[in-house]
Amino acid sequence: MSARSLNWLKFGGLVALAFALGLLFAGLLDLPIRSSAQEQERQASAIAPVPAPSIPAARPLRDLSEAFAAVAEHVKPSVVYIRSQRTEHASQQPHIPPGMERFFSPRFRQQPEIEQGSGSGFIVSADGYILTNNHVVEGAEQVIVRLLDRREFKAKVVGTDANTDVAVLKIDARSLPPVALGNSEDARVGEWVLAIGNPLGEGLTFTVTSGIVSAKGRALSGLPGRGQGSIQDFIQTDAAINPGNSGGPLVSVGGEVIGINSAIASETGFYSGYGFAIPINLARTVMNQLITDGKVHRAALGVSIDNVNLNDAAYVGLPEIRGVVVKDIPSDDSPAKAAGIEPGDIIVAVDGKPVEYVGQLQQVIGFRRPGDVVKVEVARKGGVRKTFNVKLQPLNDAPQVASGDTAGDTDRADSPTGAAMNRLGISVEPVTPDAAHQLQLPADARGLIVTDVTPGGPAWEVLFDDPQRGGPDVILSIEGKPVRSEADLRKALMAEKPGSIVTLRIFNPRAQTRRVERIRLGEGN
Repeated sequence: MSARSLNWLKFGGLVALAFALGLLFAGLLDLPIRSSAQEQERQASAIAPVPAPSIPAARPLRDLSEAFAAVAEHVKPSVVYIRSQRTEHASQQPHIPPGMERFFSPRFRQQPEIEQGSGSGFIVSADGYILTNNHVVEGAEQVIVRLLDRREFKAKVVGTDANTDVAVLKIDARSLPPVALGNSEDARVGEWVLAIGNPLGEGLTFTVTSGIVSAKGRALSGLPGRGQGSIQDFIQTDAAINPGNSGGPLVSVGGEVIGINSAIASETGFYSGYGFAIPINLARTVMNQLITDGKVHRAALGVSIDNVNLNDAAYVGLPEIRGVVVKDIPSDDSPAKAAGIEPGDIIVAVDGKPVEYVGQLQQVIGFRRPGDVVKVEVARKGGVRKTFNVKLQPLNDAPQVASGDTAGDTDRADSPTGAAMNRLGISVEPVTPDAAHQLQLPADARGLIVTDVTPGGPAWEVLFDDPQRGGPDVILSIEGKPVRSEADLRKALMAEKPGSIVTLRIFNPRAQTRRVERIRLGEGN
């Protein structure tokens, strides 16, 4: 190879080496490898920000959203998280000799179990009074209250009332933010409300949900721990309420508490769209008595009552289906009985104020003082109106059973047993001595036992023959006329026109109670 060729070869090698070193150096410096044209193209393909739209029609929703946020921000500092603790002492456990405990499993050792619960409440005074549900703190030996700022206080139970499910607590604190209490009577169905509380315990404290007032004046059956004098006048809401919300406030969009969240209707134990709150007017009355006297004073008329139905209203000529029907007067010392009120009367007003339903009457009467005199207006058959002055008695929360006073011989039936009474749609049989003994009937509860009720007939879902549904009922009288035999019943029914409404006095052996029922007769003979 010539010297000239060798020089060109060396030159080419140096160029290649320089190019390789340049690429390596550019990689180490992370120099851009795209051209400016490529960079402009990349920037042009990025998603540009979109400005918020202007939708004037959405302004009311934005205002409502702002209102919800403002109300929640204002009320949340007044809401508290409550932990309660009680000791469940061991019972009916085998005795373990001293020193032998190590040979037995823990479940056989006589050790108390600690039961803990949680709920909600809200501050009603700057010096530490708190309103909650009775069932949140019932039986608790220790109650701890946690504020929104995470401070915790040991609370004293000032007082509880199981019949309204209201409890008052007190913590040793000052300058707390009390919530405003509104007027639950002013709340309207369809109004927006917020429920604030601690659903499902520790993990979801101070949760806010929204909904509307779905209904008012709701009565709930099957609530535990409530006696005969329980007042049920719930506000229904579709704001989400779950276990742990109990005791928390139901708040209007004006920032006022209109109820205490207390119960849910659910087959699973979790929210299903139906929540119930105690009206704050009722809770306020209970709260003030608990703080002032440590207990609730409650008065009674001495009657068993129910809401008026269509037949009740038509029987006494009411233009609207409202009022409260006196189903029974279970005690001879009832002040209502002494004043002249009778079973079957419909209470339409107290002290001149209209009465619409049971819960309302319970509140009007229940929180008067025993010994107070009230004017009770009733409606009777044919549109008759009468007013009675009733001196209220203390509420007796024990079940009341009518006392027996007079007894007569049991009449024998003079027609075939179980003959169909088509106008009522029932079959009956007389009360024999054996039946009276088997059903444990009082001496004055003699009449006709309902043995069958025709499905869809006039008495269907009013009278009961099936023991599984609380039967059998015993018919004592029709339109005030005693019925001891089927002939008595047939005669009483034939005296009334088909399609007319009749009043029946009923005794239920299973519940040991009397009641009034009104039934529109069918067309049968």
